[in-house]
Amino acid sequence: MRYLMLVCWGTDAMNAQEEPTPGRAAEPESFPWLDDVRARGIWVTGDQLAPPRRGRTVRVRDGKTLVTDGPFAETKEAVGGFDIIECPSLDEAVEIAAAHPLAQLGSIEVRPLWGS
Repeated sequence: MRYLMLVCWGTDAMNAQEEPTPGRAAEPESFPWLDDVRARGIWVTGDQLAPPRRGRTVRVRDGKTLVTDGPFAETKEAVGGFDIIECPSLDEAVEIAAAHPLAQLGSIEVRPLWGS
């Protein structure tokens, strides 16, 4: 089964990040957690998200589109990235999430994907 891991950490730290330089690929970094889940064949995909200051929330009410800055109301943590993993059980997915380094700084929400 596939599981979505929503990786959350401090909005202040995310908003303080510098914008990437257009047209310049980032140099690959060593990330032992990712190296491990790739080697085990359980990582499907993932990525870091742009900081909350770059996001917008869209709602449609009574036919009118409402757009607000940021992903949600003021909060100390926000979704900053995601990973999709494939493993046999929710218990194993939780173990994998617990080994993610950002679990020590923020939180990781693990949810099964129904379409898998």
